[in-house]
Amino acid sequence: MEKFNLLNQDLVSSLLKGECKAPHSLLGLHTYQIKGREQLTACIYMPGAVEVAIAPIDDRQRRYKLESMGEGLFFGALPRRKHLFKYRVFCTDAQGNTWEYIDPYSFTTLLPEEDITLLEEGTHYELYKKFGAHFTTRDGVDGVLFAVWAPEAKRVSVVGNFNLWDGRRHAMRFIPSVGVWEIFIPELKDLDCYKYEIKTAYDVVIYKADPYAMMGELRPNTASCIFPEESYKWHDTKWMERREKKAWYKEAISIYEIHMGSWKKHEDGTFYTYRELADALAKYVKDMGYTHVELIGTMEHPFDGSWGYQVTGYFAPTSRYGTPDDFKYFIDVMHRNQIGVLLDWVPAHFPKDSFGLEKFDGSALYEHFLEEQACHPQWGTLIFNYGRKEVSLFLINSALSWFDRYHIDGLRVDAVASMLYLDFGREGSYIPNKYGGRENLEAVEFIQRLNTVVYEKYPGVMMIAEESTDWIGVTHPVDQGGLGFGFKWNMGWMNDYLKYMETDPFFRKYEHNKITFSLMYAFNENFILPLSHDEVVHGKSPMIYKMPGDEWRKFANLRACYGYMFMHPGKKLLFMGNEFAQTNEWTEARELTWDLLEYEPHRQMQHYVKDLNHLYRKEKCLWQLDDTYEGFEWIDCDNKDLSIIAFMRKGKKKGDDLIIVVNFTPEVYKEHYIGVDKLGTYEEIFASDATEYGGSGIVNGKLEAKEGHCQGREQYVSMNIPPLGISVLKWIK
Repeated sequence: MEKFNLLNQDLVSSLLKGECKAPHSLLGLHTYQIKGREQLTACIYMPGAVEVAIAPIDDRQRRYKLESMGEGLFFGALPRRKHLFKYRVFCTDAQGNTWEYIDPYSFTTLLPEEDITLLEEGTHYELYKKFGAHFTTRDGVDGVLFAVWAPEAKRVSVVGNFNLWDGRRHAMRFIPSVGVWEIFIPELKDLDCYKYEIKTAYDVVIYKADPYAMMGELRPNTASCIFPEESYKWHDTKWMERREKKAWYKEAISIYEIHMGSWKKHEDGTFYTYRELADALAKYVKDMGYTHVELIGTMEHPFDGSWGYQVTGYFAPTSRYGTPDDFKYFIDVMHRNQIGVLLDWVPAHFPKDSFGLEKFDGSALYEHFLEEQACHPQWGTLIFNYGRKEVSLFLINSALSWFDRYHIDGLRVDAVASMLYLDFGREGSYIPNKYGGRENLEAVEFIQRLNTVVYEKYPGVMMIAEESTDWIGVTHPVDQGGLGFGFKWNMGWMNDYLKYMETDPFFRKYEHNKITFSLMYAFNENFILPLSHDEVVHGKSPMIYKMPGDEWRKFANLRACYGYMFMHPGKKLLFMGNEFAQTNEWTEARELTWDLLEYEPHRQMQHYVKDLNHLYRKEKCLWQLDDTYEGFEWIDCDNKDLSIIAFMRKGKKKGDDLIIVVNFTPEVYKEHYIGVDKLGTYEEIFASDATEYGGSGIVNGKLEAKEGHCQGREQYVSMNIPPLGISVLKWIK
């Protein structure tokens, strides 16, 4: 045992106690003075083995047997070897079982100095290419490089199906300046499962999924999976090149919001895969005239009922529908069909699942260290510590990874209001900021930095805020004090509009301001008008049953509802099922009730939404000037007694203008005058009361303008205004 004394006894002790932060300094090949001369030695730690030998990778027969030092530690000199070499380890246990592996401790795996510098600065925007598990080649050997941030841990090991989940076998090396642990493990395979075994400062051993993992196991299992990053060949070059030049606020955007697991299911109730869904969904979305799909529940999450809003895999598409390459195929198909892909993303909070980010290394790492600012009182989740540079980098890298790896076209950022306000959901009990205010200054700075970095690196994408308050400047540039988003969901419009549509038409005249007030602020931000999944769940009822009246009036009301939405300034978003008037509230557990399309009213509603989409995309005035009052003009906004509104949508060219007239009552108004800007012939190019949509057939065809003062104009047309209907007029000559 004299040779044992050559080893650093402090390292030996910490290794055997499971607390070694520098295992590479002890294990592997090292040179020691033995009998007055330097000799190359090998030190192997393999608990459970009774015999260990090593041999050069290129010469398996030339073995060096090592001496057991007890407790799984083996050591020995290597006669006639002077230079470091790569080797295999051959092990035998007491039952005669044998196994072999290439020793991870024969590889130098320190992060490059430039990565460490960027980490220290908090400006490493390609960290997702370094952290996590990445296939790579070191010294001609294929393997996986692991890196994880856990600064307060006593020890971190990689455990998985490749090492019997034994944390003693692959202890990682610690880089104290940045709190990072790393190791290179040779010969791992695609889809090998792994976790990090972490010994905390309190001597508690915990098991955590990889925060940067590209893939996770299918729930209810919770391990991370190794996946090759560059294994998919893309076919969307033309789309990506065109996208870079897009200024989306000047483009038509009509978004179909879907939950992939419940759009359609197999007959046995199982999910469609990403690949199975791709072609069917692309065909449907393209035919219906939508420009984009927005996917909810796509990032890995353990509980189906959270709809994907309690994320545990910020870099991983959920395994419910297949692999990361399957997800890339899905997006590729969408792009080849000229359909953009948006993802819901949740940087506001994360769940308390024990395998996730909570107390990741035993300390408050990703969550805020103050209890009052760490826990979300309404959702039972944890709030990110935006002021910690490593946490900010984690979230920014998550966002960037979706644009880089998956070619997505935008992120809809969930629950932005909860990030902006320290008192959100706290009923006045909160810790004020340094100025005594309720604004979360660290979150504001994070959001501004996030949007700045994303738009610098990926021009032509969209960052969308789901923000429900009157925060000023959500879509204003960061250098002007704004948050820097490209778009904001117009939650105020949605709430007012749905309350108005739910009102009996007889009483709508008392709520008239709910459909006109939005034009007081419609151009303060770049808005998206959402009728989303949140409005058809938890007792809120499906869209068709929000509408008052008998069946005919419900469908007529819904046509008017969608029609005004599509004519109103702002981009559009409609949740799946709304397009054919689904009669059930949405649930993630069941597919949409497609059998409703056996009934004519539902087929007609679907046809109506399809034609609305195509009209919207065709007529430039409905989207070209969405960000300015130059694109809108009231003709009649005060006719509350009849519940009629009339307005113009204006394009860059005079001939692009449209006149829209909406009647929110079931009354028919014959020979009703509408003021117009010029004489000539106007054609009704769209009428929601057409019989093909299930209407009563009151349509207008061509109308001749006449001279006469009307609604502040010197010309007018006389038209028949249909019940609960919308009419779109265009000057043709």
